[in-house]
Amino acid sequence: MPMQEHEHETAMRECIEAGLFDPQWYRETYSIDFEDDFAIFSDYLTKSRFSPVNPSPAFDSETYLRENIDVFHHQISPLYHYINNGKIEGRTHGPAINRWSPREILTPERTIGEKAKTLKIAICLHIFYDDFIDRFAQALDAFPVEIDLLLTLAKEEFTDHARNTLGGHPRVNKTEIRIVPNRGRNFGPMLVEYSKEIKEYDLFCHLHSKKSLFSGKEQTQWADYLTEYLLRDPNIISGVLNSFAEDEKLGLYYPTTFWMMPVWVNHVTMNVPFIREWEKALDLPPGTEFISYPVGGMFWARPEALDGVIREGWEYDDFPAEPLPNDGSMLHALERVLGSLVEGKGYKQFFYYPTTGQFTTDQSYTTSSYRGTIEQHLPAIQAHACISFDVFDTLVRREYTVADYAKLKLGKHLCEQGMVDDPHDFMKLRNSAEFELRKRANFQGDVVIDDIYKELGAKLGISEADADGLMRKEFELDLEMILPKNEMVELFNHLGSVGHKLWVISDSYYTREQVGLMLRKVGIAVPYRLLVSSTEQKRKDNGSMWAMIKQDLAQEGIDRHLHIGDNVVADAQRPGDIGLTTFHILHPMEKWQALGFPKVLRGSDALDEGQILKWGKLVSQVGRNPFIGE
Repeated sequence: MPMQEHEHETAMRECIEAGLFDPQWYRETYSIDFEDDFAIFSDYLTKSRFSPVNPSPAFDSETYLRENIDVFHHQISPLYHYINNGKIEGRTHGPAINRWSPREILTPERTIGEKAKTLKIAICLHIFYDDFIDRFAQALDAFPVEIDLLLTLAKEEFTDHARNTLGGHPRVNKTEIRIVPNRGRNFGPMLVEYSKEIKEYDLFCHLHSKKSLFSGKEQTQWADYLTEYLLRDPNIISGVLNSFAEDEKLGLYYPTTFWMMPVWVNHVTMNVPFIREWEKALDLPPGTEFISYPVGGMFWARPEALDGVIREGWEYDDFPAEPLPNDGSMLHALERVLGSLVEGKGYKQFFYYPTTGQFTTDQSYTTSSYRGTIEQHLPAIQAHACISFDVFDTLVRREYTVADYAKLKLGKHLCEQGMVDDPHDFMKLRNSAEFELRKRANFQGDVVIDDIYKELGAKLGISEADADGLMRKEFELDLEMILPKNEMVELFNHLGSVGHKLWVISDSYYTREQVGLMLRKVGIAVPYRLLVSSTEQKRKDNGSMWAMIKQDLAQEGIDRHLHIGDNVVADAQRPGDIGLTTFHILHPMEKWQALGFPKVLRGSDALDEGQILKWGKLVSQVGRNPFIGE
């Protein structure tokens, strides 16, 4: 017996004796027919390096890897590490945690069915790094049916390797190879080269080798995770193909989002303008903030379900040139509209959730990480010496949710006085004055509400004193509607009372003094440092504030800092990009959406006072506590 196999068998026996590995439970949970217990243990050892599968109800793999990030980075199976090293080192483990229980379960057969065998299938692989040629070939070794390969290669010199290794693979019938420019990331080559061919198939799978960076870190386990549940595991792939074969309304499949991604990764993030362009081009209604989409751009689909994207006529010039940002481009937006496109065509998405071994059409996994209570997160929060908080929708909320409602109310007041004809016209004029100031400053720094009203006063033809009075009135109207997010205020005061250094950081045109009044009103009662963009002339949402914060932390010798906020870009993505630790909480509207309530206060409804009064208070009350299931 080889040394490694002997070590694994010894470890398996120890795990069984310790009650941490239950072969029968694993077999039943993951619906796989293994030859023997050692085959089951080997399957766990392989998958648990990159996937949150559990060996038994007594051991939670995800928790162990999150609490021992060195084990994750070294790609060691968590239970194997614990039984061989972790226990001796004093590391702890806990029982399996139910983080999400999918509804709407699909139960396809896990061996390939006769109907699925008749499907005409293409696998589209984009090879940017040639080491993936062997990886993909190995992943195809146990593929349950024969397929055609449509390859796009980044370099001519990859051709022989690809043709010999993939083209000569026993599961491959036919191979097409195209050499492509570095344009369009993974989508461009597939769409330009093979849109016509893809339409000839019942199903196609798209994978790529490009080692994407997410917030500056290469995700090798992410690639393994996607390859496993899209290509390598015959048990899962048989379930996928059987599902497509048995239900013609299933249009798109991919595993649930890689579990070590930030909790907010299923958000639209910086891609809103690009998403709106795609929605317009594809005749789709505006989507929501949290969406189900194939994070990483790899998936199975019916070609007709992606009609409009899978179409002839694409050219490389249709796609932006490299280098592209980590996020915020038409290509990042494209993967985010695939789900809504499929649903717009009358099809459904379905997913595989590795933790429970289930297929499902339930999309609530996108916000499942926000379930729980503040108390559950308190130990992790308190592990940081310095904790910063956002203001609006983090510590304070507005009674009617809508940020511009104070401006609308001021417009109504001026309308009653005969100063303006329509409150909405006033609001547009007020916002245009703000925009003009930002434009004049080349969108650098930030604007102050005093200057906004000086600009507005000139547009209205009133004195500076009268303009100042209007500015004060807007603030008073907004202040009247400011309410506490009680649980968050209590958390803030608790942290301050036990000695944590607290900072409050806000992007706002209000002055530092005005923001301070709002915080005082909601009950902030411990010392804190207040940083407001209008004073600092730096903003969170463009990263300039975070560059300053990082410098300040270094100068003060603070190495354990955490920022808490509700805005995905300003409070999570931007600071995360420069290595700061963040804790994202749901905005009231996002929690409303996550709970499945109707879409409200969107588009023109967001500034319709009747709709604001009807829904705004409800949304604010629901969103008071940012966690789901409190």
